[in-house]
Amino acid sequence: MSQAGSQRAPSTDTEQVMAIAGNWIARRDHSDWSARDQAELDAWLTESPSHQIAFLRLDDVWQRANRLKALQHPRRSGLAVVQQWIVRPLVMRIAAVLVVAGLVTAGGSHYFAVSDETTYATSAGEHKIVALGDGSKVELNTNTLIRMSRTDKQRVVRLVRGEVFFQIRHDPSRSFVVLAGDHRITDIGTEFLVRSEPNRLEVALVEGRAQFDAPDGRMQSPILLTSGVALVVSNNLITTIKKAPVEQAHELAWRRGMLVFDKEPLGQVAEEFNRYGGKKIVVTEASIAKIPVSGTFPTNGVDGFVELAKAMLGLKVEQRGQRVELSR
Repeated sequence: MSQAGSQRAPSTDTEQVMAIAGNWIARRDHSDWSARDQAELDAWLTESPSHQIAFLRLDDVWQRANRLKALQHPRRSGLAVVQQWIVRPLVMRIAAVLVVAGLVTAGGSHYFAVSDETTYATSAGEHKIVALGDGSKVELNTNTLIRMSRTDKQRVVRLVRGEVFFQIRHDPSRSFVVLAGDHRITDIGTEFLVRSEPNRLEVALVEGRAQFDAPDGRMQSPILLTSGVALVVSNNLITTIKKAPVEQAHELAWRRGMLVFDKEPLGQVAEEFNRYGGKKIVVTEASIAKIPVSGTFPTNGVDGFVELAKAMLGLKVEQRGQRVELSR
């Protein structure tokens, strides 16, 4: 366990609190962050309001400096150790400078109303979890891009493309807003999924409540979404759908690296696999695109799916490099 994780009694010394907060930031962004690490951080944050204030303010400054992005390289042998020795002193030096300058104090009134954007992205087939300082989590699926900004009053995520699952700890004094296309989702203590595609937007509430509206006022009144309700915007039409827990579990199977299909048309199944990169499935005949498919596959399990299509559906399979064609 690290120095940060082993801290038991609440610290009141400003420099010590800032140093520990710096250690937490270094661990979070430059190590394999686990559920146990998050639990230890949550415990430290709840020990004292000064811990929460120090962490949030130092994290804001760190993101503003944009140092972490410059230090993010692919992990190679020995690199993790080098990063640990470089990043931690750097974070702590920033903390020390801020304390001396009087810009950040654990119990004082100074605060940065920062609004700098931080970009998070995944490539095809990649999965990433962004842990926020308050215990909230933002989970990115394949080929996803978000831009996150924050002030002392609001946290904003702009979904540029892709699919994100949000687990948000509601804070009445600091709203959490997701912008997707021309629409806005405001958290009211929520776990929810947002998926943005060309000409289609889906918001699915797993737990809690969220408000859906349009910042430009095009909607006459906001829509309140509750657990088990999904909202789909397509061709300027808004539709709400009630979804059973098993349906939601299927939609979120990507979080454990799986895809679940329940009588889905073959054409849609192929499109879903293609989102994750690797071999591209092409359904060459419209007559077979509507064949229902059921099954559970890894997100990178194109070969297994193709074998099933050949053996169970009687389809012809032709592989041309990274292109897999299905036909009668």
